Amino acid sequence: MREFAFDTAQEPFGQRHPDEPAPQLEARNLSFSAGGLQLLDKVDLKIQPGSRTLIVGPNGAGKSLLLRLLHGLLKPSAGEVRWQGNALDANGKRAQAMVFQRPVLLRRSVFANLKFALSVRGTRGTARQQKIERALASAGLGHLANRPARVLSGGEQQRLAVVRALACDPELLFLDEPTANLDPASTAAIEDLILEANGRGVTIVLVTHDQGQARRLGEELVFLQDGQVAEAGPARQVLDTPQSEPARAWHEGRIYLGPNTQPLRARQERAS
Repeated sequence: MREFAFDTAQEPFGQRHPDEPAPQLEARNLSFSAGGLQLLDKVDLKIQPGSRTLIVGPNGAGKSLLLRLLHGLLKPSAGEVRWQGNALDANGKRAQAMVFQRPVLLRRSVFANLKFALSVRGTRGTARQQKIERALASAGLGHLANRPARVLSGGEQQRLAVVRALACDPELLFLDEPTANLDPASTAAIEDLILEANGRGVTIVLVTHDQGQARRLGEELVFLQDGQVAEAGPARQVLDTPQSEPARAWHEGRIYLGPNTQPLRARQERAS
């Protein structure tokens, strides 16, 4: 991977002041390489309990990869992920949930998808039934309870994926572009579920490409470029007055190629 540096005047993201609580989730010098490529490079990140942190950046910046590392689905090449002050372990992972861009649903009914997820978590009997009913009602899926989950529309499938994750009462919810390619009504419904959960104290870490969504949902914002944090801070600040060139380009709708990347035309001219 090429060498580059980003010039930002900001303090390290998530730097804690003495009167602030300890981070719920923390990445320290987090790096990941594969096939000889450095895909994520020395990411430091602190997530406070009950916060909403949005991760943005161009395709290939490492956003989805970062979520998988934070959730413990992948092992970092270097650095570590800490949960409530300790190394992330099985108990920490159990306190989290993740919703992917493409819903991963069982070949069962809507009701059975919820029932299975809760059963795995050890919820049975009346408590399970009540959780399922509340989840279906919150997602507006009660009338579809007996329908096969995989024949639902894209928006309905994603709503099911979100409430299935939330039914397990996670302390932190990761969402990887949960509204990509969805219509405005479905997007609004999912954002409402996210905000409602956050209002109950669930910490939200969400990847998005949508500047409008970043404004609607973001409290803190992390901008990734080429596997590094180019800029981070309060969402409004980064969105309205970005300091780094990658974030400014994104804000202005320009294509950022990086200091060591030449446009295709220049590469073709040099090769001829």
